[in-house]
Amino acid sequence: MPRVLLIGLDGLEPTLVDRWMTEGRLPNLKKIATSGAHLPCASTTPFATFPAWTTCVTGVNPGRHGIFDFTRMVEGDYAIRFTNATARRAPALWEVLSDAGKRCCVLGIPATYPPDKINGIAVSGFDSPVTQGVDASFVSPPEAYQDVKDWKFADFQESNIGEGWHDMALDRLLRGVATKERIAVDLMQREPWDFFMLVFGESDTVSHHFWMYHDPQSPRFRPGHETAIQQVYERLDQAVGELVEAAGDDVVVGIVSDHGFGGSGTGVVHLNNWLAEKGYLQFAPGKDSLLKKVALTLVPQSWRGHLFRRFEKLASRAESQSRFSGIDWKNTTAWSEELNYFPSIRINLAGREAQGQVAQENYDHFVRKLCAELETWDAIAHAWPREDLYDGEYAHRAPDIILELALEDGYSHSCLRARGGPAFRRLEPHEYPGGKERGMNGNHRPTGVFMLSEKVNASETSLLDIAPTVYDLLGIPGPPMDGVSLVGGANTSPETAPASTAPETPYTPEQEAAIEARLRDLGYFE
Repeated sequence: MPRVLLIGLDGLEPTLVDRWMTEGRLPNLKKIATSGAHLPCASTTPFATFPAWTTCVTGVNPGRHGIFDFTRMVEGDYAIRFTNATARRAPALWEVLSDAGKRCCVLGIPATYPPDKINGIAVSGFDSPVTQGVDASFVSPPEAYQDVKDWKFADFQESNIGEGWHDMALDRLLRGVATKERIAVDLMQREPWDFFMLVFGESDTVSHHFWMYHDPQSPRFRPGHETAIQQVYERLDQAVGELVEAAGDDVVVGIVSDHGFGGSGTGVVHLNNWLAEKGYLQFAPGKDSLLKKVALTLVPQSWRGHLFRRFEKLASRAESQSRFSGIDWKNTTAWSEELNYFPSIRINLAGREAQGQVAQENYDHFVRKLCAELETWDAIAHAWPREDLYDGEYAHRAPDIILELALEDGYSHSCLRARGGPAFRRLEPHEYPGGKERGMNGNHRPTGVFMLSEKVNASETSLLDIAPTVYDLLGIPGPPMDGVSLVGGANTSPETAPASTAPETPYTPEQEAAIEARLRDLGYFE
């Protein structure tokens, strides 16, 4: 059987790939696309990092694998806790392949901390509890740490965008690609393997922050840095070439992105303000998160990681207060966490929430009615009850209503947090560069890219189909999956690799504190 090399290029946008392949700028990707298959690849809903990559490596929808976001609600409380890999309820590729005797190397895949103990080497993705780079807790087995110790995530903050930031960011992104390429090539040449997978996040990061320079039609357009995204794509193409060469013969190569990309407009949606206007939510004046405000306004950026570690028990509490304080729960039936990467609404349900106001018997009618009302707002493209999107015993982990924000002339609105004021506003020119939790100038789109160095039996695909295809290529019967193989053959035997029954192990307070500090440095929380 052949070996399989699967290269993840996070957020790779199909229209840019097509354009730059045509122009001869991406010769290595073009070689794969023309000799084998090149398909549009539908993401998950939401088209966000954690659910998308987890679906890619499990072949099941989020309702079956249970991963929807960086965090999940604490049952019976208005609070969150951080998600880790033990919350994944379906087996990942490397688990099934390892059990079948295949040797695997998996590097940098989001939502994989703590690393699985596999037949081979696993290095967790950026959700791991460190600030800048990997440590031994990232790596299984730990003795492989010396081989991967230089693996970096976007080791710079992405929320406060000032003068000189873009020059610094582009340089680090290009260097990051080179470092990951070097580590992966070294492992490929020294370690025996049947399945090798790694994810580059640089294509996602550069698109979030440089789209306004790349796209002259963007309502946020500014001159300068016009070729930044192109530079990163070209460097990633070079890395693909080096990896394919290092992999050697008898290797099937796959390229996959978890979603696509497009530009952001100047429109800003404040969901809780809309809910308040419509009578679904009432604010509680003077009860916003003092703890988080103090941390973010008085504490220098360089101190935050240290302080969140030192006062670890306050870390999750700070984020919970930010999301859920300032709301009068006894007079609220619906609210939003107002996450730009996952716009959604939760119902204040009696018997589930501590001060729930919507009766259980009224839940379905209430959700459908609210979805219909939301879709009359021109800022919302779609509002789905979660059962319309997800199938599986973990669908209850999702918010009650999932939203897709509208496009305005092809550019997406941004969802930002507010307590009072208008439901919709326009960014001021000084806000155009954005930053995470400040309305990034590039946002995710629902269709990514899939390429395979072999022909396939399809003209389009989704992330659900990637894992079944890998199992088929390697001749391994897969577990029950929602997706289907693109190369033919049966691979979903229910008797093989049943869904995970391993106990979920929440992060320790120290790990949660470190993760929050890391995600805060990246700008995921304001």
